[in-house]
Amino acid sequence: MSTSRDLKSVIRARYGSRASLMSQPTSCCDGPASCCGDVSGASNDFSAGLYDLGELKGVPLQAQLATLGCGNPIALSGLKSGEIVLDLGSGAGLDVILSARRVGPTGHAYGMDMTDEMLDLAWRNALDAQVDNVTFLKGDVESIPAPDASFDVVISNCVINLAVDKAVVFAEIYRVLRPGGRLAVADVVVEGGLADVAFADQLRRDQHAWGSCIAGALSDSEYRDHLLQVGFTDIGIEVHRKHTTDELFAAGLPAWAAALPRDEVDSAMNRFTSSFVRANKAPD
Repeated sequence: MSTSRDLKSVIRARYGSRASLMSQPTSCCDGPASCCGDVSGASNDFSAGLYDLGELKGVPLQAQLATLGCGNPIALSGLKSGEIVLDLGSGAGLDVILSARRVGPTGHAYGMDMTDEMLDLAWRNALDAQVDNVTFLKGDVESIPAPDASFDVVISNCVINLAVDKAVVFAEIYRVLRPGGRLAVADVVVEGGLADVAFADQLRRDQHAWGSCIAGALSDSEYRDHLLQVGFTDIGIEVHRKHTTDELFAAGLPAWAAALPRDEVDSAMNRFTSSFVRANKAPD
């Protein structure tokens, strides 16, 4: 059974490699690979069409190509001028750059990532985008390096599913939000869960599937329960896109899945969605 340290090492190596790849010279013909795709850069449908082309104007190409998300949290965050926002697992900095534009010079956008390679790339992208109301921090979503009540908004793009201890993550998000603050994330969510799926344990043990945003995904009811438990209110979960087996295993089925009847695998994997999750922290 994989330990928490093992899984974090796998995830850190996977996304560090992605950052190193995107630091190489790129062309407009390169396709973005999602967190659920192969880090080699091969394109797939998982991350396609998440952002309006207009909002990407002036954003460095490397920030766009290195995007590992499953949604557009900026579209649901309702950012206002002057707000302080934190992006958990900020990667190459795309959502931080877009957030910085939304909150303007009187606001500030923070990005947090656990990989040095992504942080280096994000700082370069922010400089190229000519936004200066940004700060990037090194940290883990299970231990956010910020004081209590630091942020008006916490966003995240397909990162919470990668965390091993989800309960701690949601408690940390609640802690760093100011009273009246809000959570707005895009994440992989399993409609109805996998309790009746015979191969669920094999999936959960698959380290590659963890790093690909699949094995660690919560069900919709688990997501809601975690948020309620730490005190969030006004919780909403909206399916943005449903996925197929081929999207989720873009590099091909692992051996254990390939040995199963394909219709059985498809029936379970078709429950995986890219979803928007919103929640509020009550005001004092």
